[in-house]
This record gives sequence, C-alpha cells and structure tokens, in this order.
Amino acid sequence: MKGLSLAAALAFATTGALAQDAPAFFSETYPDHALGPALQWYGALSNEEAELDTLTRGLVMVGVSAQIPCAYCVHAHVRNARLAGATEGQIREAVAAAGAVRMWSTVFHGMAYDLDAFKEEFDRMRPLAGQE
Repeated sequence: MKGLSLAAALAFATTGALAQDAPAFFSETYPDHALGPALQWYGALSNEEAELDTLTRGLVMVGVSAQIPCAYCVHAHVRNARLAGATEGQIREAVAAAGAVRMWSTVFHGMAYDLDAFKEEFDRMRPLAGQE
C-alpha cells in the first residue's frame, strides 16, 4: 500500500470507539457523542469491502472538493490522492471533469431545460446494453 489514507487511519483510530484520539480538526469541531460513529462511517468507504480503489476514490474526492468548494477538503484530498499515486495530470483532469459537470449543470438549470426531454435525448444517444 502506497500510504494509509486519512479515512483508513481514522477508521483504525476509532475501532475501539477512541474518538478522543481523532485529529483536533475533527475532535474540536464535531459533537463528541457523534464523532466515533461519523469517523467509522467515513472509514467504511475505504475498508476491504470498498469497490473503488484508493486512487479512483481519491480523484473523485478531489473533484468534489473543488466543486463544493472547500479549501480544507481540497488540501486533504489532493494530498491523499498523491499518496495513492495520482499524477499532477490526473489531479488536473479530475478537477477539470468536475468543473465541466458543474458548468453544464449551471447551463441546464439556468435555462430550465426540460429534464424529461434531456433524459429521453441522452438515453437515445447513450443506450445501455440491450436497449439499442
């Protein structure tokens, strides 16, 4: 493993309900009674049952962080993605892809484009297997 992700580290740290061992940025900002379960839930996204690999999940988190926007999240998730082996080009592409989704969402919502018409046209353009 190229590096322990923040989520995995937090899941490990909270295994015995030791939320008091969580980093200050969590323990000083989240309700004490809910911190352990919140960290366990977050850590579950990267446990052995996760279907996304660490790099893919990290790039998704970078893109979402940039779109929220959250400077804290961008810092943490870019670092985690780099620890998972992400290249500068992959990080740029994740951010650009998130920006493209945000741009088209703004256009479609701003112009109140009919959602049913969008779905019908898009599904004709991109049929699923067996729906051709």
